Amino acid sequence: MKPFDITSVKFNDQGLVSVISQDAETLEVLMLAWMNAESLAETLETGRMTFWSRSRQAFWRKGESSGHVQRLIDMRLDCDRDCLLALVEQAGPACHTNRRSCFYTALREGAEVELMAPE
Repeated sequence: MKPFDITSVKFNDQGLVSVISQDAETLEVLMLAWMNAESLAETLETGRMTFWSRSRQAFWRKGESSGHVQRLIDMRLDCDRDCLLALVEQAGPACHTNRRSCFYTALREGAEVELMAPE
C-alpha cells in the first residue's frame, strides 16, 4: 500500500472529477455527481459523501436536507485517475425525484421506459 495523494487525481479544467455512487451491497448504480479536491478530502475524512454543486457553486453534503445520506464504504479510482467510484450505504432514495436511483429511465426500441416510481 502507498499513501493516497489527492493531487494524483486528474481534475478537469473546472477543478472537478466525476463520481459514480453505487450501492455497496446490491451494486446498483445510484447517481453521478462531481467533487473538487476539497469535497473529496472531506468525504475521505468524514465517510459521508460530499459533492460540489456546479449549479449552486457550493458544497453539497448528500442528505443534508433530505436525510438521504450516503455513507462511504469504499472509494475507487479508474485507471486514468479521472473518475471515481464510491461504494456507499444509501439511506432512502438517492435521486432528488425520490427514486432509488437517478438512472430510472431506460431507452428501449426508440422509446423511454420508466423503470421505477418515486418511493
